[in-house]
Amino acid sequence: MQDFLLELGFEELPARFIDSALKQLSEAITSRLTQERLSFGEVRLFSTPRRLAVLIEGLQEKQDDMVEEIKGPPVSIARDAEGNLTKAGLGFLRSQQVDEQAIIVKSFQGGEYLYVRKEVQGQETYALLKPVLEDIIAHLGFPKNMRWGDYDLRYARPLRWIVALFGTRVIPVEVGPIKAGQVSFGHRQLSAGPITIEQPSDYPAALKENYVIADTEERVTDIWQQIQRLAQEHQATVQEDQRLLKEVANLVEYPTAFVGEFSKQFLDVPSEVLITSMKEHQRYFPLHDSEGRLKACFIGVRNGADNHLDLVVKGNEKVLAARLADAKFFYDEDLRTELADHLPRLDQVVFQEKLGTMGDKVRRLEKLTAALTELLGHAEHLDTALRTARLAKCDLVTQMVYEFPELQGVMGEKYALAQGEEAAVAAGIREHYMPRFAGDAVPTTIEGTLVSLADKLDTLVGYFALGKIPTGSQDPFALRRQAQGVVQILRQGGYLVSIEKLVGTAAEGYSDPNLGEDQAAALVKFLLARLRVTLLEQGYSYDIVDAALASDDDQIPSLLNRVSALSDFREGELFEDLIIGFERVANLAAKAEVDTLEKDAFLPADAEFHTSVQELEKTCLPLVEQGDFQGVLQQLAGFRRQVDRFFDQVMIMDEDPVVRSNRLALLKQALKLYRLCGDLRLVVSNK
Repeated sequence: MQDFLLELGFEELPARFIDSALKQLSEAITSRLTQERLSFGEVRLFSTPRRLAVLIEGLQEKQDDMVEEIKGPPVSIARDAEGNLTKAGLGFLRSQQVDEQAIIVKSFQGGEYLYVRKEVQGQETYALLKPVLEDIIAHLGFPKNMRWGDYDLRYARPLRWIVALFGTRVIPVEVGPIKAGQVSFGHRQLSAGPITIEQPSDYPAALKENYVIADTEERVTDIWQQIQRLAQEHQATVQEDQRLLKEVANLVEYPTAFVGEFSKQFLDVPSEVLITSMKEHQRYFPLHDSEGRLKACFIGVRNGADNHLDLVVKGNEKVLAARLADAKFFYDEDLRTELADHLPRLDQVVFQEKLGTMGDKVRRLEKLTAALTELLGHAEHLDTALRTARLAKCDLVTQMVYEFPELQGVMGEKYALAQGEEAAVAAGIREHYMPRFAGDAVPTTIEGTLVSLADKLDTLVGYFALGKIPTGSQDPFALRRQAQGVVQILRQGGYLVSIEKLVGTAAEGYSDPNLGEDQAAALVKFLLARLRVTLLEQGYSYDIVDAALASDDDQIPSLLNRVSALSDFREGELFEDLIIGFERVANLAAKAEVDTLEKDAFLPADAEFHTSVQELEKTCLPLVEQGDFQGVLQQLAGFRRQVDRFFDQVMIMDEDPVVRSNRLALLKQALKLYRLCGDLRLVVSNK
């Protein structure tokens, strides 16, 4: 067993490329080693902005020998009537470079075939690695690539060096103009020069001696500990942000945290603006006091040691001051204009080429919001909801949101409050973008809820009307996210409203393009598919979810009740009675050609079963109205006794066509009641 190391050295890679590229490299190497029948131990991954590295402990030094059986043609083709080899048989032997003595005959799928057994000698791992690694490195992909000089190789950044070691031996890998060796490089400024890696196990320590912490998780931990220590020294707190922490770790090789300050005059600007500027533009960590208020200081992370740190601090403070001065200017200028006065400018902003401008969208939002206040039972919020819809998009044309697009909605709320709008309207402006992603919070205000639903439904209807329906993994307009938001809001709010009705109401806002019947049905199905995904993620069984969603109902809360009831009921003792009764009814009800009953032709058993069905209907329908699907299932399970009695008393497929038609129609009526909780045919009963 020998340790193996591959390090690819680059010009600085974009931080967002590093994790995916390292994962891709690691998976490709381990997969190919497995294909080559090579066993190995622990796999360790290292990355910095300038390198991707995979260190594998205990890699097998030689492939295991293997006995391989190779199937040839059928005996009927490979031998003639006298048992001699035909051209097909001889050709098979030639292709395998063996003689007739090597042939064995084995059965395969009912026929006799020629086989040959060959012993394959395992190759030395060292010899195998060169072509494997060259292929992997050449096909390493990045989200964006650039052509490298006159070479065919396309990478995110130029490749500068390769370290490829198997034990102490260099694997002679060549990629473009780069030949692998055992020389790596440390920190650009702090390292004394090239580093010779004698053997793979020396790699992490050798880099650390040259001011490179190659282990990403170690850098993350080191950065966070430094940040917390500095925050405590300044009587401040730092809100943990894993995304920012990981990004910063991928920007540095040897992190040193420092504290900088900015003028307190900037604290007059909303903290969201300052925090966004610090995090998104400068990758700083804002500091807060014990009560959560933003302080006029920040923590940055330098790629280097603490030498001349005072100059680094001053430089960063100067850059941030310029950023915050711009932000304050934008904020002060935006406050000079009332939000409503921005409405005409929305007619100059395109929402979608064939769906009109943002001004057109706002007018549709107002109309749809008014309709939703009635549909969802919030008529008393009509005025504030309409005001929210009218102002919701106005901050898109402010200078602040132009500079910081991620603050859309947030700045709308700030400006609305500063200009005297009602608190519910201001909050609704911010909340109408929620939820922004799966798991995000839903709006808390009625105004935010109504306008958020209106906004998302309007977008979905418009794009579906244009035929831009997501397929496979392709969703360029993030329509799945919009649909997920609609489902989350309806679910959290407990709104018993038909999705089909919501889609139809939203479609009224468009005269061109029109949402056709097929497109409307596709959108309803699309929304219910988002609910299905959510339920499966929560651990509900696929068959229970599919059964519930196959009901005629498309109201989110009642569908949720069905799923919960069916899931719980399957674990109980009455589930078998439910399924047996249903299957007996469903098997023959499918043969019913009419729904009408000829009661004059009822025999006593028919009349008795008809009465039982009517009583079941009178019991179950009120339970459905109450959302008590557990109660419905109990009633249906208990109905098995009447089903069994009916089947014991009569022959359903009676020779008399009228009697037969009556009995099938009765079963069809009973089947409709079984379907109140969903399509029980889809439930896997042996789970």
